[in-house]
Amino acid sequence: MRAAGAGLGAMRGLLIALLLLLPAPLAARENTPPRDDTSWAFEASDIPLDPDYRFGRLANGMRYVVRHNATPAGTGVVRMLVEAGSLDESYSEQGYAHFVEHMAFNGSKRVPEGEMIPLLERDGLAFGADTNASTSFDRTIYKLDLPRSDSTLLDTALMLMRQTASELTISQGAVERERGVVLSEMRDRNTFGFRNAVDGLKFFYPGSLYANRLPIGTTQSLNAATSQSLRAFYHREYVPAHVTVVVVGDFDIDEMVAGIQRHFGDWQAEPSEPQPDAGPIRAKDKSRTEIYVDPALSERITALRNGPWLYEPDSVKQRQENLLRSIGYDIVNRRLQRLSRQASPPFRGAGFGTGDVFETARSTRLIVDTVDGKWREGLQAAVAEYRRALAYGFAASEVAEQVASIRNTLVDALGSADTRSNPALAESALALVTDRTVPSTPETVLQRFEAFAPQITPEAVLAALEREAIPLRKPLLRFEGRIGPEGGGEALRESWKQAMKAPVERSEITALSDFGYTDFGAPGEVVSDRIGPELGIREIRFANGVMLNLKRTDIERDKVRVSISIDGGDKLDTRSDPLATEMVSYLDEGGLGKHSRDDLDTIFAGRTVGFGLTSADASFDGRYQTTPRDLELQLDLIAALITDPGYRPEGAVQYRQQVNNYFAQLRATPASALSADLGAILSDKDPRFSLQPVDAYRHRTFDELKRDIGDRLAHGAIELGIVGDIEEDKAIALVAQTLGALPPREAAFRDYANQPPRTFTPDREPRVLRHTGASDQALLRLTFPTRDDSDPQQTLELELLERIMRIELTDELREALGKTYSPSASSNLSREWKGYGTFSINASVDVADVAATRKAIHKVLSALRMAPVHDDILTRARQPLYEAFQNALKSNTGWLSLVDRAQSESDRIDRFVKARERLMALTAADVEATAKRYLQPDAGVEVLVLPEGVDPPKP
Repeated sequence: MRAAGAGLGAMRGLLIALLLLLPAPLAARENTPPRDDTSWAFEASDIPLDPDYRFGRLANGMRYVVRHNATPAGTGVVRMLVEAGSLDESYSEQGYAHFVEHMAFNGSKRVPEGEMIPLLERDGLAFGADTNASTSFDRTIYKLDLPRSDSTLLDTALMLMRQTASELTISQGAVERERGVVLSEMRDRNTFGFRNAVDGLKFFYPGSLYANRLPIGTTQSLNAATSQSLRAFYHREYVPAHVTVVVVGDFDIDEMVAGIQRHFGDWQAEPSEPQPDAGPIRAKDKSRTEIYVDPALSERITALRNGPWLYEPDSVKQRQENLLRSIGYDIVNRRLQRLSRQASPPFRGAGFGTGDVFETARSTRLIVDTVDGKWREGLQAAVAEYRRALAYGFAASEVAEQVASIRNTLVDALGSADTRSNPALAESALALVTDRTVPSTPETVLQRFEAFAPQITPEAVLAALEREAIPLRKPLLRFEGRIGPEGGGEALRESWKQAMKAPVERSEITALSDFGYTDFGAPGEVVSDRIGPELGIREIRFANGVMLNLKRTDIERDKVRVSISIDGGDKLDTRSDPLATEMVSYLDEGGLGKHSRDDLDTIFAGRTVGFGLTSADASFDGRYQTTPRDLELQLDLIAALITDPGYRPEGAVQYRQQVNNYFAQLRATPASALSADLGAILSDKDPRFSLQPVDAYRHRTFDELKRDIGDRLAHGAIELGIVGDIEEDKAIALVAQTLGALPPREAAFRDYANQPPRTFTPDREPRVLRHTGASDQALLRLTFPTRDDSDPQQTLELELLERIMRIELTDELREALGKTYSPSASSNLSREWKGYGTFSINASVDVADVAATRKAIHKVLSALRMAPVHDDILTRARQPLYEAFQNALKSNTGWLSLVDRAQSESDRIDRFVKARERLMALTAADVEATAKRYLQPDAGVEVLVLPEGVDPPKP
């Protein structure tokens, strides 16, 4: 699925993010520091430090960073970084860093086994959303997002972090129970994408510790793990010198520091070992070729050369060098993106960049994604562009485009500097430790940029790129795809040689005109203007029928959130034409009548605007982020998309490329197989809710899309929401001259009563689906019909039941049986399809555990129907939901969820206002009654997804 409202240029950012999977370059001292260096990077840097952070070090060597911040107000975050990951493991300890992370939730000296998560849930932290941890090659991070900034909750959070840091019990019984969960996580991650990534690491970095220390570990080492061996790793690696605690939030600074000292001050210092080198990685490794084939993989060629790591401490001079490099890479990638957007593109996408392999090496790579069988054409085109850049450098206009984008980003950051979020500020603090990047203020960053900007010339950019990028001479070449290249590795290597020898010419950069959509007619007249009494949302209606809802907030300075809803959506799909709206999310790739999508990227360089629409049940929706200075342009762009979508062929080409990949991967995992067939199962093959044959998608055209949605774009009701740092009257005037100036619209959203209803299948027979993934992977899904969301009380009851079900399933399947990594429950009630809703349960398990899992799920279902849940379970489920309602309007996205349809769906505001009171009034008896009503044993449909060739267990 593609999200509407992504910023222009987001695809380029995503490509680079995927390209540079390795840690970003650090930033040049003459001597490389020892690997156990725990000095603060700012102590030897000329980057001015952000004075609002407070840094400290306890006598035992543990470091901390604290900062007061009130965005969102009355909340906070706590992070604990442990500089220990899979690189720290011996051969027999593979997976131990990750296993220890799991054990953090399984008992300590002060918190009995199984009590940490319940303790946090009682305080309003939802497991997964607010309570989380992750393990990588070089670090483990524990995260708590606190819904309140009271001293008691902060003290609890710091207590739990200290327990995790040094007081875990790691009993043998807990190890045995958690082992199944860790192995389940390993099983679930064993997908075609993961196997391909592992093979790629071993090819590009053969013999390195990096390629042989995956954080998930091995089955052999995990099965051999004991409480004794895990404790040995834990006590060796979890030492004060490896730990940094970060607290950011609406707390008193002195209170934060005192809490850290109180909880961690008596932790005794222990010897710390430096992290092992991730190598060896040979810079002279070259001319090797690999072909990797998997039926689910799309075609890709990667050319890579390794070189030595460049030790470049953070400094003003180094940041200038990094800036020049990044501009060079961005220009090359911008050229590659332009090629991929042609009506007959040589490749689906391509990217060029350099990234560090920890502190061991750096890798420069060129990646080319092609349509099956077109690898040679794609490789030649991408190599030509890479060589053209190095041979002829860059045009001044290309550099100017990148400079404008960077300046705009920095100006935006300065504008919102005082309202940065707690998580964002915590990440900057962690980057000081993990990347040795000094946190400085947005103001000084922008000042340094402006002072340096005159030196950002095409010549300087090329020189910086050449200083870092390793020439791709005789590179390591890796092909991945569904079918190997004709001629094998020799043909691949020969094609590379030919591409490197082919003549390349200087490219011509065409200047573009200004944006062609600034006049939509006489400004519309406001015919009604009222302020809603519940939340103070201002509701405007223009003479042409366009509805506008406004809410000024100071939550995010210099940021504005915009939403648009246009009547239509999936209700336009019919049984005879079930794919009418299928291509809506690619409408933006077709650009506008006057500008291609690629032209728009250049025109809007240096501006903060979003573009595109998605299809919801009964509307076409867009969500965008802009700024007060760019709000007018954002509204121009929305109006242009509605009145003159380009329907250009290059957008349809990208859609069809996505379709081919989707269908090639359709049965590759249990989840994808379930997603493919579940709609047809639950709807009795109603084509509106069922996957159609692949050719039906391949043959869709923009001409058909124009025919099917054109009337709605031209005449359908429109409702616009604007939230954030706005002047309301100015915003109204801007809407008046854009959307308010359009020809008359329908006054209200249609109810589409002529559409046949959405029904739930009466056939309750179990179904078995097949996937082509790993032979031990199974997925069990139970789906029960419920109701629509017209009754706010029952909607809340089902939402609370969903959360209770998650807790009970986790306790039974994950903790008690150790059968599944992530059991889930979900209640989905439709607003648009009257009478329709579902309640579902998912469990991903080993094939051998299907019967036991089914039995455990039915045990939980029976218990919920037979008796009221325990008061403690009710509290654990309800409190995080209550805190979510309590904090919902502490973000502009929360406000926008109510502002967006404040006129056409005004009942949602009343629901929200009364939600907390209704929630707290719900009882265990209400939960029991809801379970009895909807979760009867014979009411649900069971779908079991098994590997091909495996017999299903008996019910």
